Amino acid sequence: MRFERRETHSAALNILAPMIAILAALVIAGMLIAIAGANVLDAYALILKGAFGSRLGVTETLTRATPLVLTGLAAAVAFRAKLWNIGGEGQFYLGALAVTAFGLVPGLAGAPAPVAIFACLVVGALAGAVLLLVPVTLKLRFGVDEVVTTLLLNFIVILFVSLMIEGALRDPLAFGWPQSVPVPDAAVLPQLVERSRLHAGLLIALGLAVAVWWVQSRTVFGIQSRATGLNARAAAFAGVPLGRTLALVACLSGGLAGLAGAIEVMGVKGYVTTDLSPNYGYSGIVIAMLANLNPIGVIGAALFSAVMFVGADSMSRALGIPSYIADVTVALSLLTMLVALFLTQYRVRR
Repeated sequence: MRFERRETHSAALNILAPMIAILAALVIAGMLIAIAGANVLDAYALILKGAFGSRLGVTETLTRATPLVLTGLAAAVAFRAKLWNIGGEGQFYLGALAVTAFGLVPGLAGAPAPVAIFACLVVGALAGAVLLLVPVTLKLRFGVDEVVTTLLLNFIVILFVSLMIEGALRDPLAFGWPQSVPVPDAAVLPQLVERSRLHAGLLIALGLAVAVWWVQSRTVFGIQSRATGLNARAAAFAGVPLGRTLALVACLSGGLAGLAGAIEVMGVKGYVTTDLSPNYGYSGIVIAMLANLNPIGVIGAALFSAVMFVGADSMSRALGIPSYIADVTVALSLLTMLVALFLTQYRVRR
């Protein structure tokens, strides 16, 4: 038996691969649920009911999916150009912190809401972009592996956030709790559904997914970034400016991750704490791979992850199974997706 690279593969195969990978992950996770002593079909039914069976469940699922769409887009954009951005978590936190710091600017609290919201979103995106430009510069100038630098920057940024929310940006009205000053009321994102946490950031995330798809498929920059990812040497020979292309990719990828942090703090939390993100940055990597780096597919992958995380809480209370089964299922989805992607590129020959 040997693996032989496919000369061509159909578009249908690329569409079916994520579906088969998710189905395989659900089957394997179902085995773990059965070992725990619960009915597998009942468990998955409760997950769906918890995510979509009520107004609260639907709004919480969409709220949870919003930052996942943006961090998934951040990873997909970078990975498409073979820029291994593992620093989405740090970019997320720095974007959120930048918004709260910017909220202290005199006059912002009294500005019209559209102006304040737009300014804060731009600041959050810029913070994430600048953070990712640091490892990209090291990669281009000195050949430093960006996997290491972006990963280590996550820990540095979180420590910096902890320093700031217990120091210069500490909320004096928080009764000693380590949290930042709140975002000004003018910069709070409007709610989409009354008496829920669902906010306008969902529309921003969906719009950006479509915009990123258009950029990657219809613009010169998009073609250049894809060519860089396919074969950097061939792209350079064809005249693609690798340094400028990677720098622009870093700005877009880091900006999306920073924007996710800004939207989360402006739409949900209102202030920054060290537990603001339940690993949104790392989950974005899984979502990007589940979507096969397709910006539109990121929406579906993010929704799948949000359903698992929100619905697993309901299932856990009903059946007594740990809610960590959601993390296991999403992780299994990544592994099965990697196998599926390999099999779309290679076939087994006797």
